Amino acid sequence: MLFSSLALALSAISGAVAHYTFPAINNQPAWQFVRKTNNFNTRNPVTDVKSADFRCYTSETGATASTLTVAAGSTLTGTIYHPGVLNVYMAKVANASTADGSGNVWFKVYQISAVTDGGKSISWPSNNLASVSFKLPSALPTGQYLVRIEHIALHAASTYGGAQFYLSCAQINVTGGGSGTPGPLVAIPGVYTGNEPGILININYPIPATYTQPGPAVWSG
Repeated sequence: MLFSSLALALSAISGAVAHYTFPAINNQPAWQFVRKTNNFNTRNPVTDVKSADFRCYTSETGATASTLTVAAGSTLTGTIYHPGVLNVYMAKVANASTADGSGNVWFKVYQISAVTDGGKSISWPSNNLASVSFKLPSALPTGQYLVRIEHIALHAASTYGGAQFYLSCAQINVTGGGSGTPGPLVAIPGVYTGNEPGILININYPIPATYTQPGPAVWSG
């Protein structure tokens, strides 16, 4: 089967402390198929997991976008700058241009966690990758979706509210889908309290012996 390529481009402020956004998919112009986030200029993260902005970060822009048609099985690609972990959520909606993503409609399709060895070291496979790619499940039903990419930077997460969430929502229309039933379904905000061991954590000292990825299990179809 031929799969169309779907790329999530990243825009960053250079420097020792890089802040970033996810403004484009499939090498299209920034914010064409991704809802323009409040931080499109500042690149500042969301830190309040209970805020309405934790969903798509568009309270100030009120943005919607065009909807890109892709095949089930398409590949998503992005770049990450801080040590941390990655989650990708999707929500099936009637109309991606008007849906607000409220309610228990989100399911996780991909994640990159930390690697630990009992307290000797901890590493972050998503950090400084040239690209992060995953395939949409082939069993994903045909229809329109919001796709929410979320990278959790944990370098300052030792106090509540210190974790930095870099996120955005793209709009896609999936064709050639399957008959799967995505789940478990969660609400965003609501999926996290901010006290999860994978969000409120000191990654420097003592080195964590284990790491628990926040959020539900990945639905692979």
